[in-house]
Amino acid sequence: MEQSWTMRPAEPADVEPIAELRAVVMRPDLERLGRYDAHRVRQRLRDGFSARHTSIIEADGSFAGSVALRPSETDENGHWLEHFYLAPALQGRGLGAAVLHTLLTRTDADNALVRLNVLQGSPARRLYERHGFTIESQDPVDIFMVRRPNSV
Repeated sequence: MEQSWTMRPAEPADVEPIAELRAVVMRPDLERLGRYDAHRVRQRLRDGFSARHTSIIEADGSFAGSVALRPSETDENGHWLEHFYLAPALQGRGLGAAVLHTLLTRTDADNALVRLNVLQGSPARRLYERHGFTIESQDPVDIFMVRRPNSV
């Protein structure tokens, strides 16, 4: 990957740029599933936003996306990977894989389980599978995936 990138802790003011990016990134999959609602897609991010567990991804010094790694409420040493969004122009160029690799290196060092959910039919599923995530369960809208420590 040619870009330089960093992650910084999110701040409360980051919620709106992330909500906007979420709406853009998720729109094609939500429309395909018949579930796109312009207000709801943003509000769900606002309602679940935790700056404490969220990182802002910057590429070449500019806002490029976000990712959250929230402690699991049910797995003592587990996390939920959430709100992982990259600007469409940066997708498919290795940035998502680099960010995910960085996060999973940390969770592996902690011997932690990581769970996530991805929309049915989302191309992001392939990225997660390449990094050791497997399907735990699914419904007509979501695929729930899990990754055990050191799975790759």
